[in-house]
Amino acid sequence: MAPTDQVTSSTGTALSDRPWQNVAVLMAANGILGSQLSALFIVGGLAGAMLAPHPCLATLPISLIVLGSMLSATPLSSLMQRRGRRAGFFVGAGAGAVGGALGSYGLYAGEFIFLLLGSLLSGTYMSAQAFYRFAAIDVIAPERRGKAISMVLAAGLLAAVVGPQIVKWTAESWVIPYFGTYLAVAGLNVVGAVIFLFLAPTAVAEEGSSGGRSRMALLTSHGIAVAVICATVSYALMNLVMTATPLAVVGCGFAINDAANVVSVHVLAMFAPAFFTGSLIRRFGAVRIVATGLLILAGAGVTALSGVALGNFFGALFLLGLGWNFGFIGATTMLADYHSPEERGRIQGLNDTIVFGAVTMASLASGGLMNCAGTDPVAGWSAVNLAMLPLLSLAAVALVWFARQERRARPS
Repeated sequence: MAPTDQVTSSTGTALSDRPWQNVAVLMAANGILGSQLSALFIVGGLAGAMLAPHPCLATLPISLIVLGSMLSATPLSSLMQRRGRRAGFFVGAGAGAVGGALGSYGLYAGEFIFLLLGSLLSGTYMSAQAFYRFAAIDVIAPERRGKAISMVLAAGLLAAVVGPQIVKWTAESWVIPYFGTYLAVAGLNVVGAVIFLFLAPTAVAEEGSSGGRSRMALLTSHGIAVAVICATVSYALMNLVMTATPLAVVGCGFAINDAANVVSVHVLAMFAPAFFTGSLIRRFGAVRIVATGLLILAGAGVTALSGVALGNFFGALFLLGLGWNFGFIGATTMLADYHSPEERGRIQGLNDTIVFGAVTMASLASGGLMNCAGTDPVAGWSAVNLAMLPLLSLAAVALVWFARQERRARPS
């Protein structure tokens, strides 16, 4: 039985005669262009520590990437609704190129402000990349949405390999540490934007008063509200811990290459399960998969709090990535089930604004907790992981409430 407030469109979806071609293009984009994010998240806090006027601001470049993503989500969503996905993806790649260039200049000139401005623009790319998962299901039958989302996200495996390698090849390739990494990010966006020329166009629609429900009505729909909460918690907790990881690994006496390897394992765990997450959602339902993701995220926190040996970092970040995969893909699939195509420009932008707003706060909190909540890196790392508990509790309560509502709504 379908959920009680599930929406299916009677007007049809945006159509293309090459739906799986678009999935393939988006997989390529996520795998190649997406590698810049893992590279930036590895070096962002370390570059910030070099230039920031206070240690508590070291992770501010990472926080501004996420803030830029939040600020860009609604404008990009509206642009894609009016002009098509390709236009929004070109804007994202262009912003990523300028952001990388500004970041490299900031390091060259020793100016923290340029590093921050570059990070803010890189956030526009991050926002555009987040829409790959929505673009993948524009023209896919509802029962195949989980598979399409999973396939696009699974391509992040390539990003998991390429991003840390970019750091290893470029972090110390110049006299100025990390200058080459930001320069490589700029070039990657310029070259990688060519991928979007192969994206088959889909129908676009103007948003108007008759084009479905208002943003408030959408957000108060039970299915949408719970999907947004679970997506927000999954992504925010992943970012909270991952942002602090390079600082924690290096602060506990390990090398930058160790930090890159830990993040690489984390990103692999984020995307490798996507090959079968869609099938699991189809078999067990999105709610059960999201619940499993939340439990795994809790396991990541327990593992991190158990010690600061390199094995603990690898184990915790592996579980963190796996929990994000189940929680975020499951929540995204839930969201797609509760809005019609004419409403997608509203709810997709609103969803990502909320998600990345929370992720921004988590990223800011991560730097403060890691560098200022304790007397040493071990105490800071513990504070970061203990901070997971309130958000996990919120998502768990929302999910249990929703499951009970759905159970009561089913005819006996």
